[in-house]
Order: sequence, then C-alpha cells, then structure tokens
Amino acid sequence: MRLRPLTENVPKAMVDINGVPFIAHQLHLLRANGIERVVICAGYFGEMISEFVGDGSSFGIQAKFSFDGDSLLGVAGAIKKALHLLGESFFVLYGDSYLLCDFRAVQEAFEESRKEALMTVLQNEGRWDTSNVEYQDGRILDYDKKNRADRMRHIDYGLGVCHASAFKTVPQNEPFDLAQVYRQLLKKGELAAFEVWERFYEIGSFQGLEETRDFLKKINFC
Repeated sequence: MRLRPLTENVPKAMVDINGVPFIAHQLHLLRANGIERVVICAGYFGEMISEFVGDGSSFGIQAKFSFDGDSLLGVAGAIKKALHLLGESFFVLYGDSYLLCDFRAVQEAFEESRKEALMTVLQNEGRWDTSNVEYQDGRILDYDKKNRADRMRHIDYGLGVCHASAFKTVPQNEPFDLAQVYRQLLKKGELAAFEVWERFYEIGSFQGLEETRDFLKKINFC
C-alpha cells in the first residue's frame, strides 16, 4: 500500500532499482553470501517474478517458487505452504529488504543456539523504523510489532533462521504472521538472537526506496 501507484501493476520485488528489478539486487547479494538455493514465496503478481527469475541460473542460484494462491497467506502462512521445498532449516528474508550482514555468522549463531529459530536484531533507537525489540545481554526479552514500548531500542532486522518445526502451529493454507510465530517461540524460550551492526535498506516506503537506490548506485553491485 505504501508504494502505490508504483505497485498497482507490479509487485514490490519487481520495482525498478537503477535499471533492474529489486529482486535482481537481492539475488546477487544472496549469491555473494554463499546462498545457492532459494525458495521464493510469491503472492501479488507472483507470475511476474517467476517469469523474470526463472530457474535462477542467470543469478548463479537454483530458484523454486511457492505461490500463495487465491488468498494472501502472510509470511508465516507462505512459509508453511513452502516447507516441502525448504528442508529442515533455512534463512527467512523479507522480499523488500536488502541486508548487509554476515549471513555465515548468522547461520553459525543459529546452529550454536540449538533453538528453533533465530532473529537478527539491530540497535535502531527509532532511526530507520519504529523499534520493536527489547534486547539485553544477547537475549530478546520482548518483541512486539504492534505494542511498542520505550524499553525497545532494537528492531527486527529482517533476517531470520528457522527449523521447519518452528511452523508446526501455523495452520495450513491460512493467513499467518511471522511476528506471531516469533512471539510464540520467544514465550517458550526457543527464539535465539544475533545482533548485527550494519543498517538495513528496504523498499517498503518511498523514502526507503530512494535510500536503497542511492546506496546501490554507490556500490554498483548489480
């Protein structure tokens, strides 16, 4: 909604960023971080993304698709539907985010935690979006995207790692929010944390879109 009219006829993943769709920048970034296989959960105008990405070979990766269908499923609902393609554990990345953190370090922290999922967090202090995580001494104490509190100085950075078991309570083919999954895991002590220090870029707003375009123009990555 926040990018209309740009997204009236194309999904956010296909919004032009310096001459190519945003998802091209994402896939090049993932390949540079050692990612070889991706599963793209597609909803709104998903066929446009599928046609552009294809099997992923032009980006040096293997790409598969899972489509929401007639109704949007939300992030967790879409992941639930795609579990048969994802395997036992996997990264979770939002389709409108460009993240500069060390993916290998995040994966190692997840494996060492022995928990069902890990959330990356950034000390945000309200700079790039509203902070929604209370984080202290390597632990997430509270996480809430709707009811924010002053003690929340960090933010969900946008990169997670999950075991498939983290989604066992998510209903099949029904809308479900990833934040709700994270909150359930936190409540039972199964959500690990990894603090990152690099700011995130996103195209979920016009301001974010312009900042992302400027940054990617400077690094000339794609």
